[in-house]
Amino acid sequence: MPINKFFIKSITIFLLFIITTNCDKKPPLKLNQIQLLGSHNSYKKRIQKELWQLIYYKDSIQALELDYGHISLINQLNKGLRSLELDVFYDPEGGRFTSPLGQKLISQQNQTPLPFDTNEQMKTPGLKVFHIQDIDYRSHCLLFKTGLKQLKKWSLNNPNHLPIIITMNAKDEIIDLPGFTPPLVFDEKALNVIDEEIRSIFSESQLITPDFVRGKFKTLETAILTNGWPTINESKGKFLFVLDEGGEKRKNYLKNHPSLQGRVLFTVSPPGNPESAFLIINNPIQDLESIQNFVKLGYLVRTRADEGTWEARKNDYTRWKSALKSGAQIISTDYYEKDTFFNTGYQIKLDNELNYITNPINKNTKH
Repeated sequence: MPINKFFIKSITIFLLFIITTNCDKKPPLKLNQIQLLGSHNSYKKRIQKELWQLIYYKDSIQALELDYGHISLINQLNKGLRSLELDVFYDPEGGRFTSPLGQKLISQQNQTPLPFDTNEQMKTPGLKVFHIQDIDYRSHCLLFKTGLKQLKKWSLNNPNHLPIIITMNAKDEIIDLPGFTPPLVFDEKALNVIDEEIRSIFSESQLITPDFVRGKFKTLETAILTNGWPTINESKGKFLFVLDEGGEKRKNYLKNHPSLQGRVLFTVSPPGNPESAFLIINNPIQDLESIQNFVKLGYLVRTRADEGTWEARKNDYTRWKSALKSGAQIISTDYYEKDTFFNTGYQIKLDNELNYITNPINKNTKH
């Protein structure tokens, strides 16, 4: 029986449609193929005015650079930020930072210090979150675990959120002035506590770890340069932590964990190292070409749209425009809300409702 010519033509058109559709279908975006906004020192509350003035008399430049503060972590996430920064101090016995010098200095000026640690959280053993001991100690989450619990609760209430990238400094700098509390050193034992506290709050399924990204590749760097990062869909509802430290701290964190095997945090390691995958390059104007090259290769990069309040004071968007052009996937700002303190109206935002934009540098690459 002869085959109906109309039938053959219909089948041919259908097959062509399927082939064309599959050819036009773009692969899903990966984590390194977008750009998103974050905040810097995300936990930080503004220094009380009376204490800030004392700092200004001692060091005016430092005081000007410290003159900012943030809304709560949850409110930042609700506004669309998808990267935060949390600084931690080691306090295994608790009580090391219960009485900041700044509170006493304010009282000595016959002024009333704002309430601090009314629930006596600082007596609790564990990692503490604030900026600088004794002078910039006001924080939205004094306990690291408290901040993590807040983030986990928000995540469970918003299960399809983009991955939250959290950079961390392990702070132990000594301020050699009378009355300042000497912090404990972040040695290997202290660094292990960061992993322990994160894993006490988040399950493995809620984390993007180096092991998860490395997969079957020998090294983490080989994985991200060859296969790339997880897709956005694979990353939804998860958290990725980064240790923003070099030198002995990075060395101690890597000790007995080659290529970050078994670790929670990624490290900021120079390209060419087996654990290298995430870079922090804070000046997108000076290092524009370098950032673009690293992004093309497959690294995740964090940069900054503003620093030290200077862009906000001048309403200067030069750095922001360069950050976008660089392709850095995480762009941090202190001004996701419109500035009212300096009366310039400076604000950094993404003009869409997705909380990310497609990366201009590597949006068409396979990884």
